[in-house]
Amino acid sequence: MSTVLITGAATGIGNHTARALSQAGHTVWASMRDPRGQDAEHRRELLDFAARHGGALRVVELDVTSQESADAAVAAVLRNGGDLDVVVHNAGHLYVGYTEAFTAEDVARLLDINVVGAHRVNRAALPHLRGRGAGTLLYVGSTILVTTPPFLGPYAASKAAFDTLAVATSYEVNPFAIETCIVMPGALTKGTRHFPDATRATDPAVSAAYAPLGPMVARNEEATSALFDPAADPGPAGVADEIARILSLPHGAKPFRSVVDYTEAGVEKVNEAARATREAFVRRLGFGELLAPRRPAVRTSR
Repeated sequence: MSTVLITGAATGIGNHTARALSQAGHTVWASMRDPRGQDAEHRRELLDFAARHGGALRVVELDVTSQESADAAVAAVLRNGGDLDVVVHNAGHLYVGYTEAFTAEDVARLLDINVVGAHRVNRAALPHLRGRGAGTLLYVGSTILVTTPPFLGPYAASKAAFDTLAVATSYEVNPFAIETCIVMPGALTKGTRHFPDATRATDPAVSAAYAPLGPMVARNEEATSALFDPAADPGPAGVADEIARILSLPHGAKPFRSVVDYTEAGVEKVNEAARATREAFVRRLGFGELLAPRRPAVRTSR
C-alpha cells in the first residue's frame, strides 16, 4: 500500500478520495488550506471517519498558492510518515460567467490556483520521488478541455493548461520510474461545493452587456442534468472509486488517462485520437523513450 498526499481534500472529490483510499489500506494525508480555521469542520469529519472506520488518515495544511506551504506539507508527510508514494492533484476552483466579464487579474488568479498550484506541489514532492526512483502523480483533470461548454471559459482554459502541464511533466519524470495518470471527470452536479463556491464574473458592466444570454445561463445546470442517464449518480464517489482502482494497479498497468463521465460525451474517442497523434509526433522527434515510465529499480536489502 502507498502513502498518498491529496490536495484539496476538504470537500468534494478530494474528500471522497481520502475516505476511499484510507479504506483501501493506503496511508492518506488529506490536505486542506486552513484545517484549524475555516476548514476545521471538514478536518474533524475526516478524522472522525477514520476513527469510526479504521485506516490511516491524517490531515495536513497545504495552500497550493504558496510554495512555502507546499514544501512544508511534503516535509510534514516525510517527517511523520517516512515516505511518499503518490500525489493526487485535486485542488481547484471554479469560475462561472461571461469570459469577458472576468478581469485579467481574475483569470491570472484562477490559473495560479488551478495550474501553478499543481506545479508548486510537484516542485515540493518530485525531489523525493526522483530520489526514491518510483512514484505516481495522479491529476484530477476534466472532460471540459474537450467538451468546452459555454459560460465556463476561464475554468476550461485553466483545466486545459493543467492537463498540458501534466503531460509535459510526464515526459520528464518517466525516466525516474514516476507514473502519471490523468483522471477526467465529467460534469458533477451534486456532492461537491464546486458550483456553490464558484466565483462569478467581477465586471458588472460587461456582464450587463451580455444580458440577452441570461436565459441560457439560468438553465445551464438544468441543461447539464438533462444529459445524465436517470440511473446515474453524478457525484464525486465514482471518481474517488476510480482513483482507488487505479492506485491498486501495479507499476506499468495504470492508465495514462481515465474518464468518469456521466454525460457520456464521447471524450474517450478524442483522447485516443490525440494520444496517437501526440505519441507519433514524439517518436518522430526521436524521444519515444519518454512516453512510458521506466521500471523501478529493484531494491536490495543488506
